[in-house]
Amino acid sequence: MWISNEVKRGFPPDFKVKYRFFTKEEGGRKILPRQGYRSDFALERDFLETGIELRVIHPEFEDENGEIIINEGCSVLESGTARMWIMFPKAREERHIHDIKVGLKGYFMEGPNRVAEAEIIEIIGLFTNPRTK
Repeated sequence: MWISNEVKRGFPPDFKVKYRFFTKEEGGRKILPRQGYRSDFALERDFLETGIELRVIHPEFEDENGEIIINEGCSVLESGTARMWIMFPKAREERHIHDIKVGLKGYFMEGPNRVAEAEIIEIIGLFTNPRTK
């Protein structure tokens, strides 16, 4: 059974996205991931720069009712919402609080491959969550 990051960390997610995994034909995954999936994240504008630097921001997937999926054995939804967690507090301060904004498009990344598209729909704890270790 999955224990939410909010319970483990003691603070809320940084932001929320609505996402859609690409189909295999679109260059996406062969199968949908399960809760606990650790992709990286990139904003669309990150691709405009040379030498993209991926953001270590992991999703935590919600079900159709906006509740955290706790069954680690079943696949996540093909499209839905996810709570996003910046994994390094120092990066939150130095980089992400300046870049993350509602309405921006991003991608779940597996190495250099975009496997899902996402749109930031809500800022939650980005400005109040820890900024140092």
